[in-house]
Amino acid sequence: MTRFPKIFLAGAMAAGAVAAPAIVAAPAHAAVSQSSPSAFVESLAADGLGALRTGSAAERRSRFRSLLGQHFAVNQIGDRLIRRWRDDISASQYSAYQRALPGFILGTYADRLSSYARADVEVTNATQRGSTYLVQTRITNPGQRPVTAIWYLTRTNGSYKVYNMRVAGINLTLNQAQDFDSYIQRNGFDRLVRFMESRGA
Repeated sequence: MTRFPKIFLAGAMAAGAVAAPAIVAAPAHAAVSQSSPSAFVESLAADGLGALRTGSAAERRSRFRSLLGQHFAVNQIGDRLIRRWRDDISASQYSAYQRALPGFILGTYADRLSSYARADVEVTNATQRGSTYLVQTRITNPGQRPVTAIWYLTRTNGSYKVYNMRVAGINLTLNQAQDFDSYIQRNGFDRLVRFMESRGA
């Protein structure tokens, strides 16, 4: 179960990085732009940078929870991760899973995100495919090779949200869904939820 949260780590890494070189980093808590997919990614990156660079661990957790709730389609991501099992679980199991998901993300990664605060995120392309907006970026962390990441965005009620990423050619949602499948097959769905709850406590 070690690979499950990579989709969120990748998203948080990008959200916590510097925007494109031509963009001046916005201060923490600045409004994330909804004017275009590219502007959304750039401003989310700049806002995340401010959130990761300053404050105590508790403050960074609080700001990350805010970013996560506002700008990532957490429920949609969660649904995709358990798509194979959705018809086999009860309403109460599903509700428990949804409740556990945000805390699990925070409990696993919120305190580790500062290592990505010095990265650069440069938007290199943006396209639309039906109702999905694809924003291609180049992520460069000091001392590491640049990585291409594609953000998958949805737009609901006038707001963009991140619901998937492809990093270095790997579809992170698909990858994590496979990890979920393996874990549930071995341990059952309820045990997965208990594990998530324990990590988010």
